[in-house]
Amino acid sequence: MPKTIAICNQKGGTGKTTTAVNLSAVLADSGKKILLVDMDPQGNATSGVGVNKNEIKASVYDVLIHKSCITDVIIPTVYKNLNLLPCNINLTGAEIELVGVLSRETRLKKSIDSIKSNYDFIFIDSPPSLGLLTLNILVAADSIIIPIQCEFYALEGVSGLLNTINLVKDGLNPNLAIEGVLMTMADFRTNLTNEVIGEIKNFFKDKVYNTIIPRNVRLSEAPSFGKPIHVYDQASIGAVKYKEMGQEILNGKLNIVNS
Repeated sequence: MPKTIAICNQKGGTGKTTTAVNLSAVLADSGKKILLVDMDPQGNATSGVGVNKNEIKASVYDVLIHKSCITDVIIPTVYKNLNLLPCNINLTGAEIELVGVLSRETRLKKSIDSIKSNYDFIFIDSPPSLGLLTLNILVAADSIIIPIQCEFYALEGVSGLLNTINLVKDGLNPNLAIEGVLMTMADFRTNLTNEVIGEIKNFFKDKVYNTIIPRNVRLSEAPSFGKPIHVYDQASIGAVKYKEMGQEILNGKLNIVNS
């Protein structure tokens, strides 16, 4: 069955976009049909797969606000099996514009549901906030991957996200589940990283993926070249780990657990 997975954490700098781009690309490379949806007004997922966000003619903004047909806005990328619902600066004003819109929380879901059967996985990159854009994402998603950086205050704000997830489940998307928790930006040279890993595993129990994404210079460089890490440097530790993460997704190693 096709699955829509949101990459979500209201904290900035947790590796949401890096995860959305690289999971999408590595699963597309494995032969799965993938749609990457860029819902962050910064548009970094769009540029991360080599698309110039300043040159696109239509974006997810047009789907949400003008009810443009999603099939007219989705574009292919240079990577086989990987399509993109792009984003540009126009999305910045969407939070305000959606306030007065009828059925504002379901705009994204209705569009995605109309093309969902065309894909094996749909990954949605989320903004670092809990506003109307994120609400649209949580209503549209089947499940959520929560990336958490292995740094001090790693769990700060996570309770707010979990509360929002529960509110959405109560009223708008009762089947929404936590797909898993991905630890990112690990630096195993420090005691802090190991302490944080233990803290996250203690908090989320069996929802934590085995794969841990390390800090990696090549992983940081890849977006500036518009390339996923396995294309930019397939021998890098970042590429190896996202391939492992992709395999965990394919294997269904984590059963979906309702939060």
